[in-house]
Formats: sequence, structure tokens, C-alpha cells
Amino acid sequence: MTDPRLSDLLHQIPGLKVSTDPGDLEHHGRDWTRRWTPAPLAIVWPASVDEVQAVVRWAHGAGVAIVPSGGRTGLSGGAVAAHGELVVSLDRMNRVLGFDPIDRTLTVQPGIPLEAVQNAAREHGLLYPVDFAARGSCQIGGNIATNAGGIRVIRYGNTRQWVAGLKVVTGTGELLDLNRGLIKNASGYDLRHLVIGSEGTLGIVVEATLTLTSPPPPSQVMLLAVPAMDALMKVFAEARHSLRLEAFEFFTDRALRHVLAHGAQQPFEETHTFYVVTEFDAADDQAEAAALGFFELCMEEGWVVDGVISSSDAQAASLWRLREGITESLAPHKPYKNDVSVRISAVPAFMAEMEALLSEGYPHFEVVWFGHIGDGNLHINVLKPADLDNARFVEQCEHVTTLLVDTLARHGGSISAEHGIGLVKKPWLGSVRSDAEIALMRAIKAAWDPKGIMNPGKLL
Repeated sequence: MTDPRLSDLLHQIPGLKVSTDPGDLEHHGRDWTRRWTPAPLAIVWPASVDEVQAVVRWAHGAGVAIVPSGGRTGLSGGAVAAHGELVVSLDRMNRVLGFDPIDRTLTVQPGIPLEAVQNAAREHGLLYPVDFAARGSCQIGGNIATNAGGIRVIRYGNTRQWVAGLKVVTGTGELLDLNRGLIKNASGYDLRHLVIGSEGTLGIVVEATLTLTSPPPPSQVMLLAVPAMDALMKVFAEARHSLRLEAFEFFTDRALRHVLAHGAQQPFEETHTFYVVTEFDAADDQAEAAALGFFELCMEEGWVVDGVISSSDAQAASLWRLREGITESLAPHKPYKNDVSVRISAVPAFMAEMEALLSEGYPHFEVVWFGHIGDGNLHINVLKPADLDNARFVEQCEHVTTLLVDTLARHGGSISAEHGIGLVKKPWLGSVRSDAEIALMRAIKAAWDPKGIMNPGKLL
């Protein structure tokens, strides 16, 4: 707290919660990437929109960079503060502000965890459908900043589809009230959608109005053992034809091995190469008969060699744990992650090329992959050998990522599906966006944040 800039900040905003404690700096200065050494100037915890505006105005005037901070569960380095930035944590702005039963909207502060949003919707007999494994720790502001997807995109889409309005503080400290919850609003550029997915480079979300929907009918979860990669898409095509899908996820035997070592239960007597976990409507006898028919057909065709269907909520949760526990189980191995996407129709050809590329590129590394087959999003995790220097490991992985980017380009895919560009993916932004697009993105950034203080170095 001896830095004169912090003295000035506290003088201008009396009562602002500020810390330079080394533990706080380390905790709030990094995200799940763990590749950069945290080195923030300080952490501040504003408790209101007025305090956020005051902090940004001070930073704009003082020329101090800002890193907005939520749950920091991202995997692209988007919440890293490694160069003396001021971390603006939204932890204290974590309340539900209002519910409108006619509009079926929930207005919340940005620091509220996703799971708390889901629970609040449930209390009103409704559903906020965006969902993923980090629901208990990720925050809605970060979900919006990365346009988070998750496991139910196949039915409900990404976060973008559920944001009816936003209040945002720009890089100059100006407060914008975007769309105001309107369903129809043909009044020019929808700036709300510029903010969604902007990774904190345009401003800080300080309030969000979220659309809710009716709860789905009762569902069941089915776990399937699939013998070969080329059968995955056949199973998916039949599932989409026969069932009303909530989710359709896959993972490999390597992923299962790590989750089992982390405490999950073995689902089958034998080990298989690929697994599918799918959730689908099971509202009546007709739906259950369709599920049984789907399973029997897949067995007859040889696309599936074993399977189990949930008979209780506890069993459904146990089956989902096999998929949702993968990221946590891999964390101790400091994985290098790629989060890529292609069109659903391009998945089979891309997966075949990708498997050959990974086998050749990482002959001595363990590669664990899983993903959201139903929306074309695949997660590739390369595990670091314990005896390999981290810098050397990253260097080798980035070489193969460059080859992977070329493969993605041939299939019209993206190097980042749902975790943003951040620091990790920045070298490959040009593989997804044209020079003209990037130039327009820079111009937009300059208009919202003329001094470049908002999450600098990320994305662009």
C-alpha cells in the first residue's frame, strides 16, 4: 500500500476495499491456466456500480491497466494480471436484484455464481439453462465476457441467447444501459452483443438481465460405450433423430482413467475406447420406449457395445460425474489445453485428422480429449511430464497447436470455442478472423477504451 497511486485511489474513493496482501495478489492475479506468474498492483473489491465507475475513471486518469476478475475459471489466460495491473474483483457484487414474472427475467449483479442464478430461477419455477461443471465457482459476469457455452448448448445455445440486457462501464468510466430487456429493439447497433464475448477488453459488466425459460420435462441420462471413433457421429445422428436431447458429450478411456483415480465409480466391467453421456427427455412411456429403441438399434449396428441408463437422480449425477469431473482430475498434471470447434457436419473428418496429428505430434505425451459432440466443440488436453521444464513443454505444445490451426482452417473451424482468446490463443487469432475483421475489432476497442486500460494484451 506504499505505492502513491494507491494512496491517491483511496483518497478519491474512501471506503473502497483494497488489498496488496501477497496471498490475495497471487489468488486473484491468475486463472486456471497457471502459466503466468501473478503480479498485480493491487486487488480492489467494489461494492456498487458507482464504485466500479469511480475505479475505472481513476484508472483512466492515472493510466493504470485494469483486469476485471470473476471466478477465474477460464482456460485462456483472460483473467491473468502479470504486469502490474489493478485487479477489479466483482466478488462483492453478487446479489439477485430483481425478478420479473411477466417478462420472465432475472436481473443480477456480475459476481453472482452461475449456480446461484440457476437456483434463483428454480425458486420461481423457471430455468436458466446455461450449464457447465464450474457452475459453483464461475460468475455470471465472466460467463458473459466469454459467451460461455457448456454441456447444454445443443438444446439451449450459448450465454448470448439468454442475455436480455446489460449495464456496462466502459474504459472511460461511462455507464451504458444496453437493450434494457427488450425482445424487439430495431434501433441500430446492438452494443450488448459486442460486450458478450469481448473478454473484458471493452468494459466491465456491472448488471445483467437474464432471460429464463420453462423447466424441461423429466429427463434421464444414458452412458454408452462406443468401440470406435467413426461410430460416435452415427450414435449422435440416431440420438438426435430418436430423442429430444438435452446434452450429448463424449470422452475417451484415458479421460475415464483420470476421473476414476479422482474418486468416480467404474461404470462397466470392461474398459472401452470411447464413451458417450447423453441426457434426454423422458416425460412419458413413449419417450422411454424411444430411448430403449435407440439403444437397441445402436447395439444391433455395432455402434455401441455396452450401456447403462439412470434410474434415479443419484445415478444420473454419478454418470455425469464421469464427464464433468475430467477437468478437475487433470488439473494436477498441468495440462496444455486446446478448446476448438468445427461445424457439426465437419466433426468426423476433423476428428480423424486430429487423432493422426496428435499421435504424431505428441508421441511421448499423454493426450486426453473429450468434448461436446452435439455442438462441434472438442477439448484437447496434453499432460505435462513431471520431469519436463514447463517452458519447454509449452514450446513443444505450441508447435503442434500451429499444425492443429492449419487443420482447423481447412475445416472452417475456430481455435477457441468457449474459453476466449485471452493470452493463450492470441498468436492464432488471425486463423479465425481476417485482417479486416481484426482491424475493425481494434477500432471498436479504441472507441470503448481510448487509453487501452481494459484488460490490455488479451484478445488483441
